[in-house]
Amino acid sequence: MADQSAFNDIVAQGYTFKGESFLLGAAVLGSEVLTGAMVRVPLRTMNRHGLIAGATGTGKTKTLQVLAEGLSNASVPVLMMDIKGDLSGIAAPGSLNERISERMAKIGEGDYQPATFPVELLSLSGEPGVRLRSTVIEFGPILLSKILGLNETQEGVVSMIFKYCDDERMPLLDLKDFIKVLQFIGNEGKKEVEAQYGKISTSTTGTILRKVIELQQQGADSFFGEPSFDVEDLTRIGPDGRGMINILRVTDMQNRPKLFSTFMLGLLAEIYATFPEEGDLEKPKLVLFIDEAHLIFQEATPALLQQIETVIKLIRSKGVGIFFCTQNPQDVPASVLSQLGLKIQHALRAFTAADRKTIKLAAQNYPETTYYKVEDLLTQMGIGEALVTMLNEKGIPTPLVHTYLMPPATRMDVLSQEEVTQLVRSSALVKKYEQAMDSHSAYEMLTAKIEAAAGASDMPIKQNPRESGKSTVETILESSVVRQAGRTAASILTRTLLGALGLGSSTRRKSKGFFG
Repeated sequence: MADQSAFNDIVAQGYTFKGESFLLGAAVLGSEVLTGAMVRVPLRTMNRHGLIAGATGTGKTKTLQVLAEGLSNASVPVLMMDIKGDLSGIAAPGSLNERISERMAKIGEGDYQPATFPVELLSLSGEPGVRLRSTVIEFGPILLSKILGLNETQEGVVSMIFKYCDDERMPLLDLKDFIKVLQFIGNEGKKEVEAQYGKISTSTTGTILRKVIELQQQGADSFFGEPSFDVEDLTRIGPDGRGMINILRVTDMQNRPKLFSTFMLGLLAEIYATFPEEGDLEKPKLVLFIDEAHLIFQEATPALLQQIETVIKLIRSKGVGIFFCTQNPQDVPASVLSQLGLKIQHALRAFTAADRKTIKLAAQNYPETTYYKVEDLLTQMGIGEALVTMLNEKGIPTPLVHTYLMPPATRMDVLSQEEVTQLVRSSALVKKYEQAMDSHSAYEMLTAKIEAAAGASDMPIKQNPRESGKSTVETILESSVVRQAGRTAASILTRTLLGALGLGSSTRRKSKGFFG
């Protein structure tokens, strides 16, 4: 009893915060759930990032729902990567059953209250929802080179391509444009380009082309193009004052890790470039949850990993938190893992000697405690239980607590197709980004140039903006679907620091596009 009383005091002291917080669950000691020892999450440190780990079937997805609900209730927008397709239920109310009643009684937090939350469905491909796109020129030469896994020489050629297109006022909007320029500088335009920018090896352009085609085979054509997504649309507040929960349905990404890495790194770089410096906020401006996080890292080059680590370190100053959800903490590189303040560790399974070694390593990631044998507890916890530690308002780790987690107030299952259709139909953003554009760009301009040189320009060609007395950029900027918002010098400097911009480009669209 003395130990329990002392433990209650430790939990109360460690998990009571001055600022706003929300309930995660109740502490467990031995086999008893302690109704007087509540584990809460402070909003003030949710920009310090986090990890939700555990074996399949231990309740990680439900924990994601509880965290997203708590943030939304506090008017914090959320972006969730739905890899397995089981997060859409957060748009529908939960239903009471015997297990939920039992759980609520043990925690001692009153009756279960089902709830719905404001939800926006997003998509990178053909899934119903808001289409996310970026143009190649917004992505930038350095970031594109990192994703393609190019060496220094090849990266120099990519930077040269961007510079050439900049000088010639040829926008690079989609991969079709980029491929056309690659083919042009390796064939018809080789002499012209080499006269201005130096010798270019055909084998180098061929290698880059093969890398781009590999990216295309993972579905990148549906991702690069117009209109670009404005990341500020992720920070919307619902009509009832709760934060919007944006669910990116990427169920087809498990077989396309390179495209997923491309999207994630570009998204983080754009958020960092777009959001202003905030310092210490009472609550974050946006929190991202990345399910099946190993997909980001499993094919990442050392240069790409360094880029991700840099963004993770810097982005919290913008009031943005990032949470990785994965089966094993070792799926996340140590350099990134060390940046994660909140850790929620569900049970791990020990079927082999390698599993036991992994569990031993996982146990060493958590603060020492005299109340638990962490290595043993990691294999003994039930569904909906986890070891929890986080940073308090002073940046000090809280005591490690075996926590009996709250059930989600939303549906612990997926939406039906009819419900998805209804949700998409009611979305204003779907209409905003629904129609793809094919603006006059590098592909059309080079095609016209080649045909003119060959004396075979019989096909009707889109009007060249120069013929109307306007530059290509001016024509694009006047398009009704392009947002008129100047990118500041500070944003350009920011993207340069991130290594995601490369050469300055006077032909970059001056809109706050997805990666712009």
